[in-house]
Amino acid sequence: MTTIEQLERDVWPDPGPAATSLVRRCTELRRKPLAEFTVEDLRIMLGQEIGVPALLPRAVQVLLRDPLAEGDYYPGDLLSNVLRLPDSEWCSLRAERQRLASVLAELATGPPFSDPDLKPRDADGLLRDAIAQFLGR
Repeated sequence: MTTIEQLERDVWPDPGPAATSLVRRCTELRRKPLAEFTVEDLRIMLGQEIGVPALLPRAVQVLLRDPLAEGDYYPGDLLSNVLRLPDSEWCSLRAERQRLASVLAELATGPPFSDPDLKPRDADGLLRDAIAQFLGR
């Protein structure tokens, strides 16, 4: 099964005991078969802009099915990280970007993303702002 390390032909050394948990996790995920990636795995790696060419198409497929797919934090946390990626990451994914934009245009005009009693409204507003910026580019 293919990994980011194999695709990039770049093997990272073991991070060592002094490394942060995020560095250790990203190193592990570079070695994990892409077919086994979870929403949380995608969220972490795209948030760090690691393996984007391999992972962004996978993330878009997840988001087309469920725009508010949730990693470990809140509904839409994967989408939030995808929307933060620079425009240059979308150059070879124009059709996928357009399909995602269509889904997000509908989502942005809908009801609140989460139960206001469970999640702060700030997260909802920030995600709506990020969607509007993405759609405006």
